[in-house]
Amino acid sequence: MCRMSEELPPYAEHVLEVAERIPPGRVMTYGDVAEWLGEGGPRQVGRVMALYGGAVPWWRVVRADGVPLPGHELRALEHYRAEATPLRLTAGGEPRLDMRRARWDGAPGDPGGDGTRDEAHT
Repeated sequence: MCRMSEELPPYAEHVLEVAERIPPGRVMTYGDVAEWLGEGGPRQVGRVMALYGGAVPWWRVVRADGVPLPGHELRALEHYRAEATPLRLTAGGEPRLDMRRARWDGAPGDPGGDGTRDEAHT
């Protein structure tokens, strides 16, 4: 992993490792990452991503509502389109992640997944 610092807090290291494992075209929510790790919560994951996430595919760790990261919408959408991440349009024409199709459960060898959670990590 490309690190911004050699001395990352252990929790940050774990969060960034999960972010790196998410396959192109798939996403995990902040809560999914915390649940998969079995520690912390969505806010802690969000904080790690805000402080250290620039060195990993940050656009793959998202809000549960599928709204692209505020302030980084255009860059995130470029990545989603390049990776063929499932998107949908809102009634107002705004692009959102199609969470039902894009969500990755973290299962090894399951880049396509089916949107279900991996029972070993719940």
